[in-house]
Amino acid sequence: MTLKMSMDDLAQFMAAEFPQVADDFVVEDLRPMYLTMRLKVSARHLRPGGTVSGPAIFALADVGVYLAILSMIGPQALAVTTNCSLDFMRKPAAGVDLIADIRLLKLGRVLAVGDALIRSYGADVPAARASLTYSIPPALRG
Repeated sequence: MTLKMSMDDLAQFMAAEFPQVADDFVVEDLRPMYLTMRLKVSARHLRPGGTVSGPAIFALADVGVYLAILSMIGPQALAVTTNCSLDFMRKPAAGVDLIADIRLLKLGRVLAVGDALIRSYGADVPAARASLTYSIPPALRG
């Protein structure tokens, strides 16, 4: 399998299609069926107590799997999340960026399945784990 979008392509896609959040995320590594993404944590991502909020962690997993899929199928803005399961395992470090290691487990004609292992930058243990399923747009179904 080969990539259809590069790291630069993904950044340009995010800036064009999701300008409201594009600056929050950075793709740090990209290979076929694999992506590493950083959430640049700021005050707006925090919940009381100074830790990263659940919605921010979900966003990292969701955007990461979405971009991993697009890197393989091309720029399809209408690919949508159909299911997500998210396990919070430990509190992320306060005020530290989060890193998500994304693996695509299945890339079919209709559905794609991926998982995300999320940790605080510099940490070896996960803070959360997510499993997501996406629906592939009908235009790509042959």
